[in-house]
Amino acid sequence: MDQTIVDTVTLGGNAATDMSIWGLFLTADWIVKTVMVILIGASVWSWAIIVDKSLKMRRLAKAAEHFEEAFWSGGSLEDLYDRIGSQPADPMTGVFAAAMREWRRSAAKGLTTKGSEIRASLRQRIEQVMQLSISREMDRLEKHMTFLASVGSVAPFVGLFGTVWGIMNSFQSIAATKNTSLAVVAPGIAEALFATALGLIAAIPAVIAYNKISTDLGRFAGRLETFSSEFASILSRQLDEGG
Repeated sequence: MDQTIVDTVTLGGNAATDMSIWGLFLTADWIVKTVMVILIGASVWSWAIIVDKSLKMRRLAKAAEHFEEAFWSGGSLEDLYDRIGSQPADPMTGVFAAAMREWRRSAAKGLTTKGSEIRASLRQRIEQVMQLSISREMDRLEKHMTFLASVGSVAPFVGLFGTVWGIMNSFQSIAATKNTSLAVVAPGIAEALFATALGLIAAIPAVIAYNKISTDLGRFAGRLETFSSEFASILSRQLDEGG
């Protein structure tokens, strides 16, 4: 067992001249290598989510602006719904389409011109339909956000585990070789600290992006809620006027 450790240390000492990132990875213990691979994979996946969410939020903001311009242009809402069709392209048009489907279904049954109790029930049902649509749309937009939060909170500890394990191996190397020179200690410590660095590299962008995207999602949800309230008021006024 001691001879194995000595051989490992000797090999590590020979490769210690290569202090590049790739060299540190190659000479690391297999557990530290596993930690590094996990952190690199988490970082790559986090960046994929960050780019996807950022582009999607920009696209949805522009789509919402275009829809609101058409909605408040004074044109017929029936014509607007016919142009959107049954496949809305963004969450705001999805909320609008869900409410209009319920409105048309009720109008076809003549419910929009009946008694006040029936109209009140219809008004409440349309509001519930829009709220359910908002919930579904936000659930889709918030997909993978949990992963970003997990990477931001867990990655530093995973990196720290790799660091602790690497430093333990360095102390074992010192004990096995009875050599405390920097040439023996430095490579192992460098490998260990590299794991912590990878953990921070994965965590910091994930935390920043999570906070930014969460804020954008909150604003967009508020925008949908505002539109829902305004549209409900319009439909309520039409109901009060007799459909």
